[in-house]
Amino acid sequence: MKFETVTTQATIQAERFCMRPMRRSDAGLVTHYCSDPRVAQASRGIPHPFAPGTAEAMINRALSPDRVEDVWVLDGADHGLSEVLGLVTMAPLERHQSEITYWVAPAFWKTGLATEAVKALVAANPQSARHLFAAVFQDQPGTARVLTNCGFDYLGDAEEYCLARKSVLPTWTYTMKLEK
Repeated sequence: MKFETVTTQATIQAERFCMRPMRRSDAGLVTHYCSDPRVAQASRGIPHPFAPGTAEAMINRALSPDRVEDVWVLDGADHGLSEVLGLVTMAPLERHQSEITYWVAPAFWKTGLATEAVKALVAANPQSARHLFAAVFQDQPGTARVLTNCGFDYLGDAEEYCLARKSVLPTWTYTMKLEK
């Protein structure tokens, strides 16, 4: 019998879902959603096409005790929604700072799930960050609205590489100072 690695990552409750650590059983839905070019092209690190085994590798990294970021699945199963609605990540940076990223499955776009997830993550602040950062591609104004609706402030323009588009794209960078 093989047991899954137990992570020290907390589960975060939101109104319509919980944000929990990834499970190996998430691979099918993660593959399904990340294979959608709209999801891949809106993120920095999701390749397109999404090759077989990529979700499993993502899950292995998320479950690793020496992972470089925390990854939560937006799980709506207890609320009559899909077991995987999307993902939200938080990566620690230097000086008590963290960067967040997120995606929501296209079937749930414009439902407020991304805003709810970011607000829940900010409220929980599981990495005890003093500042949060996030960057979005400039052709994703809805993703930027999520951040401003959650209280993030525009910091400036930058550029980041998009794996799915195989190019460097302009981004808007946002920040939030958290009270300590």
